[in-house]
Amino acid sequence: MDDLGPPAGDPTGNDAEALDLCDQCGRAVADADLLGALVPDSSAVHATDPDLDGRRVLLACSVDHLATLIEEYRRRRFVPEEQWAGKVCRALADIDEPLPLSVVARMSGLSEHQAVQGVEWHNARAREWRERFGNGDGNGDGNGAEH
Repeated sequence: MDDLGPPAGDPTGNDAEALDLCDQCGRAVADADLLGALVPDSSAVHATDPDLDGRRVLLACSVDHLATLIEEYRRRRFVPEEQWAGKVCRALADIDEPLPLSVVARMSGLSEHQAVQGVEWHNARAREWRERFGNGDGNGDGNGAEH
């Protein structure tokens, strides 16, 4: 069977305009009209490239929206432990068995101290989430008791 390409007028075809979303309002904007900025963000962990960790690309439909986004990230504190937690999670994403901390640290490009701090940061956020939202049983107390 021959691949003749997408049908004429198909929005996913080669002649379709590339769009992305404004991070402020969610409006779809043509790539050529988007404004962007690179900001520090300890929650940003690239899927494969550790050199891109800690930086987030913001996209906006207008100068005003871009300025609002930049200001939000300027006020957000960069938390190294959050970054280390993300690096540990990326390193362990495809691992199903327990590993020694020294191996986890090496895989994530961190010192053992940084890996421990990242795991502790992650676990503390998980405990906070469970205390707030529970264990999926509909109760926010995390113990499943009825109120």
